[in-house]
Amino acid sequence: MPLLEIVQIRQITATIRLDETTAGQIDQYAAFLHASADEIVDKALAYVFTKDRDFQEFLKTPQAAHVTPTLRIRRASVSDGVEQAPKKPIAGMEFSESLRVQKA
Repeated sequence: MPLLEIVQIRQITATIRLDETTAGQIDQYAAFLHASADEIVDKALAYVFTKDRDFQEFLKTPQAAHVTPTLRIRRASVSDGVEQAPKKPIAGMEFSESLRVQKA
């Protein structure tokens, strides 16, 4: 049995707008934890989603499966009309694309 369990997840790049104060605090929290801003945003949202009981109940409804997407997802880059293959993980390492944050 391996000593480490490597869970590879698919990550995407998205563009979001934040208040300038929030963007600054993300950078400060990232420095405080020695982490990336991407990790802070991802983990903070995951934490809120799991702790919000009303949201968890909403997820069990049929309405949750039919929401209109509003997050701006950046598609894979295209070169010469051919979509480039995503980068592959290196020997157990997780590939991560960055989240671009624009100040509002």
